[in-house]
Amino acid sequence: MSKILLIGNVIKDVYLAMDENANAFEIDETDTAWLDLAFDGRGYKFYERSSILGGVAVSVDVMQKMGLDAEVMAGTVKMDGGKATAENCDCEYRYILTHNDEICYLTSDERRPAKWEAPKDAIDWLYIGRSVSLTDDLLQKIKSFVSLSKNTRIAYYIGKNANKLEMELAKMANIVFCDNLELKLDTKAIVCEISEGEVAMGPLRMEWLPDRAGLRTHLTMYSTIAATIFSALLMGKTARDALLMAKLNVENSTLQEVLTSKKLEDLLKEVREKERNIEQMAESLVRRGKGILAADESGGSIHKKFVVADIPDDEEHRWDYRNMLLTTKNLGWYVNGVILFDETVHQKTEAGQPFVEYLTEQGIIPGVKVDKGLVPMAADSEEVYTDGLDGLLLRLNDYYDMGLRFAKWRAAFMVKVENEKIVLPSEDAVVKNCEILARYAKACQIAGLVPIVEPEVVHDGDYSIEACAEATGRVLDTLFAELHRFDVDLSGCVLKCNMILPGKDYDVKSTTDEIGAKTAAVLKEHVPKDLAGVVFLSGGQSPEEATDNLQAVLKNGPFPWNVTFSFARALQEPALKAWGGEHKNTRRGQSALLDRLVANQKALN
Repeated sequence: MSKILLIGNVIKDVYLAMDENANAFEIDETDTAWLDLAFDGRGYKFYERSSILGGVAVSVDVMQKMGLDAEVMAGTVKMDGGKATAENCDCEYRYILTHNDEICYLTSDERRPAKWEAPKDAIDWLYIGRSVSLTDDLLQKIKSFVSLSKNTRIAYYIGKNANKLEMELAKMANIVFCDNLELKLDTKAIVCEISEGEVAMGPLRMEWLPDRAGLRTHLTMYSTIAATIFSALLMGKTARDALLMAKLNVENSTLQEVLTSKKLEDLLKEVREKERNIEQMAESLVRRGKGILAADESGGSIHKKFVVADIPDDEEHRWDYRNMLLTTKNLGWYVNGVILFDETVHQKTEAGQPFVEYLTEQGIIPGVKVDKGLVPMAADSEEVYTDGLDGLLLRLNDYYDMGLRFAKWRAAFMVKVENEKIVLPSEDAVVKNCEILARYAKACQIAGLVPIVEPEVVHDGDYSIEACAEATGRVLDTLFAELHRFDVDLSGCVLKCNMILPGKDYDVKSTTDEIGAKTAAVLKEHVPKDLAGVVFLSGGQSPEEATDNLQAVLKNGPFPWNVTFSFARALQEPALKAWGGEHKNTRRGQSALLDRLVANQKALN
């Protein structure tokens, strides 16, 4: 087993609650708040139990819990169920003040230099934590020791604003951790970048959820992540598993307790089981002979539909409409899944059963739209990006617990041609939206949901079918490059794509055969073979056009993945018209929906 010596300062975090209600803070076994401070002239009460060890103490605790032989040079640090002790080492104090859910930190401007004594025994690793205040004297001692001990390697957590001494030490290191810093190092070291909500190692990216209670400082969380990754790599884990274990540790540990190696291994197994389920679920979503009903119109979209149809846009009518669609008899004969809007996710059938539960019982996989709509790239920009990444992991975890098993995220790209040259979509819009889609997809798979990625080249515009093919191909190439960069498992991912069509304002209309051939060619050239499947959006086509063009695409197969439909308007338009906002017309609306489903199923076959 590797012998690890940690260099750094032990920091004592003291929490000061400056409001009357201290319920947000840890309570001891006597139901006493750790600290109750009053600023009303009546004095205050202070409890020593409010002190928590941070800094290098966090790192050694992680390593010891993961079964490694690690100790702190400055003395003995013991972490046992939150009762932390530090013997023979001086602690720096950091005061953490909270008031009205706001946090600020009081620290000394003069950092204490870390202690150094040359180890008597052989050391395999020097782990130099982020809490080190590096001096020239300490750097020279480390260099001297390493030069004499040829087998000692260095892991170094370099701070955000690195000086020359820190950069010199980083160049010596075998593993470098950094805070969102682009290091220009002439080194073959493993470099791991940690920022709020994300950790990256080379091309791998992993999102993580910061402390929900807001009690742990970002320094403590970053130290937990770095020490977990370091420990996992020493245990022989892959880079991907090391990042995943760091995510699991920082999300599931508390102010007092990090996870043991066994607990991390158990959680890792749960994640692996979820990943296997995702692949199976993705395969089920695109099963041959059936499609996906998109009933996920946002508030703005369904409002436009209702206004056109002269139907009141209120919760009662929205529920009645979606109830009509989702309770259609034998719906599961024609669709593998249904995409819902958040409002519908929380609603019930007329019989009082949650829609998510009802669909699952019918053998239909329930999914949900999770993006929050389009936002202009800039104040004067024609282009947009899709909002909704903030808090996404929390929402996805909640959706999984509710029984949903896939999600959808739409990005929109407009095509503009000037002097026979495509000027939109711009490179910035393509890269930004595709990175967002990849981040969303990775978050979905972490939460146990199949991601449907929808990079739609919109039908609005004056452009040829060739321009649509070129723009779509460029978007798809960028998308799959980003999905690869964020380590998204394509076998558990579905592409929702536009057909290759001329813009609706273009003078020359393409035939169904041309659309089928162009669409098939673009897919075969730009979509990787290991993707779970491709589903088409109807994208402004009439119900009949969408069905005919779907059939034309399939005539140009076979394809390496299943191909089916995920229509909204092309399935719903006749049903909406037949229902007309009247509950008494529910059966009539359902009959119109079934007619379109039957037609599309025939097209698939």
